[in-house]
Amino acid sequence: MKSTTRGTIAAVITGVAAAMGAAATPAAAVDTVPVPVPLDGIEKSLNVELPKVGGEIPLPMPGAPEGPQYVEGRLLPERVIPQLPVSGGLPGVGLRAPLPHLLGDDFDHVGVGTQASDLRTLAPGLSLDAPLTAPNADNFGLPEPKLPQVGLLTPVLQTVPAANLGTGPGL
Repeated sequence: MKSTTRGTIAAVITGVAAAMGAAATPAAAVDTVPVPVPLDGIEKSLNVELPKVGGEIPLPMPGAPEGPQYVEGRLLPERVIPQLPVSGGLPGVGLRAPLPHLLGDDFDHVGVGTQASDLRTLAPGLSLDAPLTAPNADNFGLPEPKLPQVGLLTPVLQTVPAANLGTGPGL
């Protein structure tokens, strides 16, 4: 084997290894964006304890759709319009508010919190077949007519939301 051939093969292997290493370690991405609600100025000007409010907004990330699948005996692929996967999340909210000692002296604050939870979706898709069959050898290679078929791929929504409620002194 010539040295130029070995050098070319080494360069290709190095490039493939670098590409695989980059694909294996994804860049650090932010899943949610915090959204604080600043009420400190109102609290200081009115000299009153106001609720503390904040939230998280998830960033939706589109995925790669599953391509059409060719099936024997059909003229058109199985999924003409593929379903597009989108992953993101439900927004999270945090609220801490003072209570006027309704539940006793030990319970002067209430807190409600929902964390941003994962959300996986698939957009609707379409599957259809032409009103002709595949070429038939018994009919001199001509297709035969048949009833057309249309199918709607239903959307998918998967999530597990959760919330916390707590009361206590000065949460």
